[in-house]
Amino acid sequence: MTTKARPVLDDTSRAIIEQLQIDGRKPYAAIGAAIGLSEAAVRQRIAKLIESGVMQVVAVTDPLTVGSYRMAMVGIKVEGDLTAVADQLSHYKEVDYVLVTSGGFDVMAEVICNDDEHLLELLQRIRAIPQVRSTESFIYLKLRKQLYNWGT
Repeated sequence: MTTKARPVLDDTSRAIIEQLQIDGRKPYAAIGAAIGLSEAAVRQRIAKLIESGVMQVVAVTDPLTVGSYRMAMVGIKVEGDLTAVADQLSHYKEVDYVLVTSGGFDVMAEVICNDDEHLLELLQRIRAIPQVRSTESFIYLKLRKQLYNWGT
């Protein structure tokens, strides 16, 4: 089995990421001025960081305020291949991230549904996966903190 080489981040790449975590729309020229690089060098570095999978530049919303009614974290106990279940869950449009974990659950999935009926239908699909032994849902009542600036 081969493992993917972990990208090595130098101080310049870290500084670029930190600038984008403050403001994801910050112009390349402004980033360059802040860290001592040319606009072209910043553009090239960002392209490489995105291409290597180190980072993404996206708009982040709070689904509870933009029309999605029900968010939940679903803890899943699995018998057999954990990664197969995680991979299958990653294809569901309602699932925004999937974690293979240790502890009380083997896999955790954050889900965003339109309403309780939609959540129930999704849970039935998850429970129909042959390796899934049980699920437990943790309904989000209010989002109090969501940060993506934890640094490099």
